[in-house]
Amino acid sequence: MDVESLLKKHKKLHFVGIGGSGMYPLVQILFSRGYEISGSDNLISDIVEAERNMGIEVSIGHSADNIKDAEILVTTAALLPGNPEVMRAERLGIPVIPRAELLGFLTGGFDDAVCISGTHGKTTTASMLTTVLFLSGMDPSAVIGGKLPLIGGYGRSGKSGIMVCEACEFADTFLKLDPSYSVILNIDRDHLDYFKTVKNLKLSFRRFAEKAKKAVIANKDDKNTVETLEGIDKKVYFFGESEGCDFRVFDVEKLENARYRFSMNFPNGSTGDFTLSVPGKQNVSNAAAALASAHLVGCDTDCSQRYIREFTGSGRRFEKLGVFSDVTIVDDYAHHPAEIEVTLTAAKEMGFSEVIAVFQPFTFSRTKTMLNEFAEALSIADKVVLTEIMGAREKNTFGVYTTDLVEKIPGSVWFKEFEQVAEYCTKIANPKSLIITLGCGDVYKVARMIAERLKNR
Repeated sequence: MDVESLLKKHKKLHFVGIGGSGMYPLVQILFSRGYEISGSDNLISDIVEAERNMGIEVSIGHSADNIKDAEILVTTAALLPGNPEVMRAERLGIPVIPRAELLGFLTGGFDDAVCISGTHGKTTTASMLTTVLFLSGMDPSAVIGGKLPLIGGYGRSGKSGIMVCEACEFADTFLKLDPSYSVILNIDRDHLDYFKTVKNLKLSFRRFAEKAKKAVIANKDDKNTVETLEGIDKKVYFFGESEGCDFRVFDVEKLENARYRFSMNFPNGSTGDFTLSVPGKQNVSNAAAALASAHLVGCDTDCSQRYIREFTGSGRRFEKLGVFSDVTIVDDYAHHPAEIEVTLTAAKEMGFSEVIAVFQPFTFSRTKTMLNEFAEALSIADKVVLTEIMGAREKNTFGVYTTDLVEKIPGSVWFKEFEQVAEYCTKIANPKSLIITLGCGDVYKVARMIAERLKNR
């Protein structure tokens, strides 16, 4: 589908699922360019309200009548088959563009599209980079997978030629992008329901790297990433603590509350000293990627030093909901054993009397394949509470259940309903303890339920 030709010819776009976090930044960018936007969604949300405040007509509920005089329909991958708006558009011959293809076209329109990929850390790194560039006055556009309080949402439309874009590998979505810089943070065993083997996963990341028009920015401390890029016919800038990095990290020092300080050499011979405001050693690597990217699009070291410490986190990434009855509630998106390990390790270093992990396994295939790794990572917490597995796009043909995980984690418990989880956690929480919800499904609801109960305790 020639998205460029369609957008040159047509100016009236209708977004089906306009309230989605991935749709909102695209709406912002196209609206700022003079396109007439309308849309529909199932529910009123903060995003829908923000779009309505922009002057966009948003219908609640999906109906064939919603598309009116639209010339192009934009759809999300989350739509169910038989959507009435899509069906009517197809009957009328109105072009239907998947969100991923539209995003790919938009990235190609920027002089410096920094597309950030990796099994872990994409949202945090994209948020760090956006923070540094925004506060430095470089006015970037951004499409981020989590809510960044600084910009009030999941992205923004800037006026410069710089775009920060999160690049997701699942189902090869990132291969639809048109990056100036392909950033690879790490490559870990995940999404094997789609890729089948790690070899296939690495091949996709190599194809993503080969799409870079200017350069690849990659983690030299990650073995899979280095192997994936061997012999590639692209300029590669390596970051990390390893010898020979173009952006070399050194003198890493742990501070209070599991925060870190480090120094980094730049290819132009300059050196910067950086202090992070978010916990966890993994964020040194994420920050190095963001700082390398900022440098390559023209941000000076002084600004990077000043503004990287202004990043205090993004939505669902060690997001502190508050302290209630002397119990701290945090929500995190970690859904892979490696992510859970680094998150709980950081939590244990923060001086709480105990760490209570509430985990919602996501997809039966991942739970089955990584059962032992999940058990090992979750065992870092002092107490572990589990929910039912969220199957999402899968049916349980794998014969795996939450009880299989419980059997491998001494002292752990599980509950069928969120209300039961919240009630139990409220009951066992001690003063100065941390309760952290983990998972990429809807387990964040549990964190809010616990907070409400603790308020009334």
